[in-house]
Amino acid sequence: MPTERRNILTVGKKSMKWIPVIMILPIVLIRGFTTIYPILVTMLNSLYNIKVLSGIHEFTGLSNYVNVFKDDKIISSIKFTAIFVIVSMVFHVVLGVILALILNMKLKGRRFLRTIVLIPWAMPAVVIGMAAKWGFNNDYGLINDFIRRFFSDFQYNWLINKGSARAAVIAMDLWKDLPFFAILVLSGLQFISGDIYEAAKVDGANSFQSFKRITLPLIIRNVLTLCIPFTLWRLTSFDLVYAMTSGGPGEDTSLIAYRIAMESFTNLNIGYASTLAIMLFIVMVFFSWFNIRFMRRYTE
Repeated sequence: MPTERRNILTVGKKSMKWIPVIMILPIVLIRGFTTIYPILVTMLNSLYNIKVLSGIHEFTGLSNYVNVFKDDKIISSIKFTAIFVIVSMVFHVVLGVILALILNMKLKGRRFLRTIVLIPWAMPAVVIGMAAKWGFNNDYGLINDFIRRFFSDFQYNWLINKGSARAAVIAMDLWKDLPFFAILVLSGLQFISGDIYEAAKVDGANSFQSFKRITLPLIIRNVLTLCIPFTLWRLTSFDLVYAMTSGGPGEDTSLIAYRIAMESFTNLNIGYASTLAIMLFIVMVFFSWFNIRFMRRYTE
């Protein structure tokens, strides 16, 4: 092959390597701008006292971050957010694995069962919240109507009392997203060969031993991976509380994401809302990093 032709082919191959980069560059730039720019602006706003209604826009440094820990409303929101995330995720994992095992059984109509079990997840959280608000009503709610069939004098305002209101919010969140969690766990169960269980049965293992020694070790990585996005969704949950309790009674069911929305769009306190958003962002980044490290160490 002539030297000139070989050089042309070499140059052509090198230039071809840049074509994929050039083609995806616009998307990378757009995605980077729509992701990084809002974060930078939010970080900048968190250093200012910005109140739209009052026309205030003044630099305050880290005072917003200091004021967060002096705000009783925010402290209450942080406490309930922690309770909400921990309790909800514990039940997601435990009940999700149990439901996945049930859906994995060789039952008649299991395909139909797997389909209808996803209906709550497909419903918008706002719709579920509004329906729950009616369902937990003392006078005409479905919950109290059912209880009164056994205890005719039963009277209880579920969403007015602190403990029951929090339990109701967690229960509705669980009712909505648990089926989706279970279906994702079920996808992991589908990859476990039945021959492994047959061999264990021949060796004398019962159902519990098979679950402990075979099923759980093989799906634990899948479950831990699912815990990352599901926990982040709990941390940013807003619409269910907004439609169901509006943060009440008082501030007892006010999640931190709900408080950010209220400060931004109701109080128009942009600087303070930006501070809360940045603090939530830091918590989410730290949790994701910790969970990934724990998952790698646990599953290696």
